[in-house]
Amino acid sequence: MTRILTYGTFDTFHYGHMEFLRRAHNLGDWLAVGVSTDKFNNIKGKQTFLPYETRIQILSGVKYVDLTFPETSWEQKRDDIIKYNIDIFVIGDDWRGKFDNLGDLCRVIYLPRTPDISTTQIKNILSFNR
Repeated sequence: MTRILTYGTFDTFHYGHMEFLRRAHNLGDWLAVGVSTDKFNNIKGKQTFLPYETRIQILSGVKYVDLTFPETSWEQKRDDIIKYNIDIFVIGDDWRGKFDNLGDLCRVIYLPRTPDISTTQIKNILSFNR
């Protein structure tokens, strides 16, 4: 069994997120998703529309996702790869090169983002319409 791992905030869940998760899952047999907590997002300087509890509930209901858990720090990735016996770490290609250091533990793949949709774009529209 090939085990896949990814991370993200997954705020304002949209088609691009679903497509990313589908493509990530299709790289193997089992997909774990670390979801950034509200506290970790604050550390990263990000503000979400949806609280952590809602975002993780949405992701837990996605058929491509086998496990969700909290992402609380940048440093936990190495431990999670070992803990979940991960074969492939996958993340969006806007992070290209940033996680190459995990290559000693597993294969690292940077997937292209889904064109014409982004959380930032949705947030801008929602802010404009307030």
